[in-house]
Amino acid sequence: MKFQALFFLLFLTCMYMSLAQGSYGNCCLGYVSTLRNRAKRNIESYRMQETDGDCNLRAVVFLLKKRATQAKPSTVCANPNKEWVQELMKTVENRMRAKN
Repeated sequence: MKFQALFFLLFLTCMYMSLAQGSYGNCCLGYVSTLRNRAKRNIESYRMQETDGDCNLRAVVFLLKKRATQAKPSTVCANPNKEWVQELMKTVENRMRAKN
């Protein structure tokens, strides 16, 4: 009986640890300082990452166009308090409005 309880406790601990490690899979952990002009032209959209839930860093996540050699589109994280980031957000919004 003691062995079963110990095994069950160990199993629950392992499950908890694996869930805790996977919680930052879609979060920005740092910022880029600048972006090249070519990368700025390849931005399709952006989203805001807030500090609620699993993510502990407020960021703007820019989604870059998918290249033929990539399996999925790239993302770039930037500081929303920087002036160049705010200007880039406006540019992307205007570009998205022009498409519609």
